[in-house]
Parts: sequence; C-alpha cells; structure tokens
Amino acid sequence: MKLKALCVALSLLAIPTAASAQNPLDQLKKSAGDAGKAAIEKRVNAKLMEDTRKNQCSFKSGTDVLEPGCDKKLQNLTNALVEAKKQLDAGGVKNYKFEVSGHTDSSGDAAKNKELSEKRAEVIVKELVARGVPRGEIIAVGRGSEQLLVKPDNTAAKKAKNRRYEIQVRL
Repeated sequence: MKLKALCVALSLLAIPTAASAQNPLDQLKKSAGDAGKAAIEKRVNAKLMEDTRKNQCSFKSGTDVLEPGCDKKLQNLTNALVEAKKQLDAGGVKNYKFEVSGHTDSSGDAAKNKELSEKRAEVIVKELVARGVPRGEIIAVGRGSEQLLVKPDNTAAKKAKNRRYEIQVRL
C-alpha cells in the first residue's frame, strides 16, 4: 500500500501544473531579465536625479509660472530624457513612463501645496513635450510637502531645497 501511495505521489509531481508549466530555463531568463531591467532602472534614475538637480527652474512665488531663464535647463532635461530612453530601449525595457513629481516646502495649507506642486509638475511636462518628449511617455504628479529633502524646513535655504521637481522612470 505504501508503494502504491508513493507511485501516485510521484506521478502527480511529474504532471506539470499551470503554475509550473513554464520551462525552468524560461524562468531563469525571466529572472535575469527582471534583474537587468531593475539595474537599468536604477542607473537611469540616478542619472535623471543628478540632471534634475542641476537643472532646476524656479517658479514665481505661489504660482505655476516659470521664472525667466529656464530654456537651457529645460533643454538639458530634454536631452537627459532622450538619453535615458536610449538606455531603456537598448536594455529591452518596455512600457515605462517618465514621472515628473512636483514638491513644495511645508509652509501653508497641505492641500493647496499638493495642488500647486501638481500644476508646477505639469508645466515642466508641457515644456518637455514642447521640446520633443512624447506626451504618452511622461506624466505629472504633485507630492506637495510629502517628501521633504530637508527636515525641518525652518529656514529660507531649507525651504528652497524642498521646492523642487524630480524626474524618474517608472516601469
């Protein structure tokens, strides 16, 4: 009886199920591909963060109106996105979006700050689209003061560091 139960158990293990129907080699390739994509995403995001920090444009206080003198910075950001896209495409990464997130300092009403940060992010998106970034590949997100770089932001200099936008790729 034990032999019969053992044979039945072994035969059940030999039958591929829907979950394990994938070839082990295919599973290995997928894992390697996922790890490779994660490495590309990390590298691209580090470069985008560096380029974004170097190319911050200022907005008129309390508005989504850009201060004059941002053309060169916005062109630099466009070039950074074009380069990032080349790296993603070369790595076989598909279905990604560039995310422009707007951030504020902690002064004032949180809901208004979030709304303002989204409007400012959308202004940056529109500027990048006008310079050649496809609209379908880029989105704007308002974060308000949810992700402060400097805490507490209790001086003018610290507040200025928190008023920013960031660009990252999202897979």
